[in-house]
Amino acid sequence: MELASYSDYAVRLVNTEEPARGRDGLTSVEVVKELFGAASQMARRVTEADLTRFRTIRARLRAVFTAADEGDHTGAVDLLNSLLLEFPVSPQISGHDTLDEEGRPRWHMHLADHSSNATAGYAAISAMGLAFHLTEFGADRLGLCQAPPCRNAYLDTSTNRSRRYCSDRCATRANVAAYRARKRLEAERPDRTGRTAENSQESTTPADR
Repeated sequence: MELASYSDYAVRLVNTEEPARGRDGLTSVEVVKELFGAASQMARRVTEADLTRFRTIRARLRAVFTAADEGDHTGAVDLLNSLLLEFPVSPQISGHDTLDEEGRPRWHMHLADHSSNATAGYAAISAMGLAFHLTEFGADRLGLCQAPPCRNAYLDTSTNRSRRYCSDRCATRANVAAYRARKRLEAERPDRTGRTAENSQESTTPADR
């Protein structure tokens, strides 16, 4: 697994909450377990106590995305560094499951988990994944969706750093809203012009005419 791909763990956790709508998706142990995806060994250690801890880590990860989205790249790095210090990981070379054409293992870097609980393990791989993504692509590649009220986190992998939305659905919704706003503005312009001309004529005196 590419180390930068671990950043998806951070995105998944941050997006379990919709602050503007007052929704929180972290409602059960099963929901937390699903966040781990293929990392099933860590998921087995999830307990009720992890629900509160996961919400705390989620807030800290969202703060990283918020700082980056607002252009405070140094602030984003500082917040991320604090997570890296608190939740360290051990990179290891792994070659399980995949073989090349000659039957040899395809070696890759893997983040080994030696944490004391599920939250610490998840926080470690999320922070390390974001760190690799940020250093490889730049802090401006971490963003929050610009289609209100959605504020989901996303990782911009576009070639021209143009991504502004977390999904095609939000992009379409924002484009439709912008289109309708333009149409309303265009429809109002003739009315305003007509009223202005009328008012101008009414304000002139007979002598002026």
